Amino acid sequence: MYEGFRRFDIQTSDPQVTIRGVVGGSGPPVLLLHGNPLTYYHWRFVAPRLAKDFTVVATDLRGYGDSGKPRGLSDHRNYSFRRMAQDQVDVMRHLGFERFMVAGHDRGARTAYRMALDHPAAVLKLCAIDILPTHHVWTHVTREWVLNSYHWSFMAQPYDFPERLLAGKEEYYIRLKLGSQGLGKGGFSEDAIQEYVRCCTPENIHGVCEDYRAGATIDYEMDKKDLEAGNKIACPVLVIVGGQSHTAKFYGYEKGWATYVTNLVGCIALPCGHYPAEQAPDETYENLCDFFA
Repeated sequence: MYEGFRRFDIQTSDPQVTIRGVVGGSGPPVLLLHGNPLTYYHWRFVAPRLAKDFTVVATDLRGYGDSGKPRGLSDHRNYSFRRMAQDQVDVMRHLGFERFMVAGHDRGARTAYRMALDHPAAVLKLCAIDILPTHHVWTHVTREWVLNSYHWSFMAQPYDFPERLLAGKEEYYIRLKLGSQGLGKGGFSEDAIQEYVRCCTPENIHGVCEDYRAGATIDYEMDKKDLEAGNKIACPVLVIVGGQSHTAKFYGYEKGWATYVTNLVGCIALPCGHYPAEQAPDETYENLCDFFA
């Protein structure tokens, strides 16, 4: 699925975490970051096509796939988007890229959002796929959104309540979450489901819970502090959403993003749900290629 790409495991500045990924192609560097409950496998229909014009790096976030999954700290800071962003900057520097473009989906987009704030000299362009900034989501909660995105609060419950409830039910959880749970789901091949089931281990579930615990606490506070200080993302930002996803249905995503960035170059709704790179790969590739060119 990634013919011509080289697989790597790179040690980050956190001694407990190595990041698994692949790199291929030639040209300006582009980093691709997946969401929950996915891995870099998510980009298989997009990355090889981008590699015709770009050097493409696709990785597993910490806590996901085959990357490191440390035990969460009491304040969840080792699963904050700040820490996850630093992992990816470490990877790109190891590969020789001090400056690069990034596209992130779901939790990967939130990682890229923090990366653009913390490392503005490194991020040349940012494409955020089917999210609004974490601060905006938590401050604009609606009944409809909660019913379709229950996992934000469920996964964020204290250790180890959600971990215990999901233990032994990993395949059931993945099939339900990707297939029918909430708006914009479905469209996954059996091969994709099996890959995501393979990676849904107890350690992964703990990492995901820590990710959401951080999102509801220290990530929110970081975003709030930046907003109050007037710190916005300065690089060009493209927002892609699935027209049938919860992002498109429950939020005014163009207005929401405008609060947090200074150079919003466009907001594009694709004919799909929450997973554009798997549900509408042609349109996703075309928009990324145009934006990064």
